[in-house]
Amino acid sequence: MKDKLGRPLRDLRISVTDRCNFRCRYCMPPEIFDKDFKFMPKTEILTLEELAYMTKLFVKAAGIEKVRITGGEPLMRQNLVHLISMIKEIEGINDIAMTTNGSLLPSQAKSLKKAGLERVTISLDSLNDEKFKYINGRNIGVQSVLDGINSALKADLQVKINMVVKRGMNEEDILPMARFFKDKGVILRYIEYMDVGNTNGWKLDHVVSKKEIFSIINKELPIEPVDPNYLGEVADRYKYKDNDNEIGIISSVTDAFCSTCSRARLSADGNLVTCLFASKGHNLRDFLRAGASDEEMITKIKEIWTNREDKYSEERLSHTDKKEIKKIEMSHIGG
Repeated sequence: MKDKLGRPLRDLRISVTDRCNFRCRYCMPPEIFDKDFKFMPKTEILTLEELAYMTKLFVKAAGIEKVRITGGEPLMRQNLVHLISMIKEIEGINDIAMTTNGSLLPSQAKSLKKAGLERVTISLDSLNDEKFKYINGRNIGVQSVLDGINSALKADLQVKINMVVKRGMNEEDILPMARFFKDKGVILRYIEYMDVGNTNGWKLDHVVSKKEIFSIINKELPIEPVDPNYLGEVADRYKYKDNDNEIGIISSVTDAFCSTCSRARLSADGNLVTCLFASKGHNLRDFLRAGASDEEMITKIKEIWTNREDKYSEERLSHTDKKEIKKIEMSHIGG
């Protein structure tokens, strides 16, 4: 099953909640996502059983093999272990991962691993405690995330670290992060600051490019390119020349990878979103709750994907000043 640009659907990213215990300034700025902010009503959010059922439909429709659990902060969803165990039982799924800020992992890592979770990607944007507290908007220190990383490693989960790099916020932390994780046995990935959603005040001059990030690291810690693991991998891979550890750079802004994007996103309220930068999704929840059959649901999914022609990142530079381009908030659909 391919879209209009010939891209297959291989990976499904499932947002299980739009809530988060952090208020990161590039995602959920605390000035906007305050105590009066209206989150999704519980009745609109898919149940765990509905999420598992949807996953099974995507397997039947497209043969997907990989699922990533996202949020918001997915570990705020009650009984997440139950969802992982249900997805693990679906024939055809061979890889279950999760993106998290890591602060809630210490109490859940072992049970998640036992349920079938294999990999976690943990967000950490600075090792400077005061700066990190400012970035996450909740005065939460670095140690809480480091504890989460350690608990994941002890539970035998594969771990990657994501660092969003924004000029004027944390570009001076690029090298300290590389030094810290170089011999830790985890892959550190740098992410160019992206214009996801409508609330983070994105400007092109806030972007620290892949070329700059590479140069900063390579001057002190020489690195060399590594071939991608698979077609459509989002991060460009680099290996340290003095050991086998890696870093990655995700360059959605300066070096777009739309042409190989094979990811679909299912929001917590049941919308199928075909691009991280989409302005709206396709409502599958109401179709499901109205009693649609498996065959009708699968036909709907196929119809949506085969009509997909998103390539926002490739077109971004021609419309960075057009404020009327409204996009779904990242807290609704994950990264």
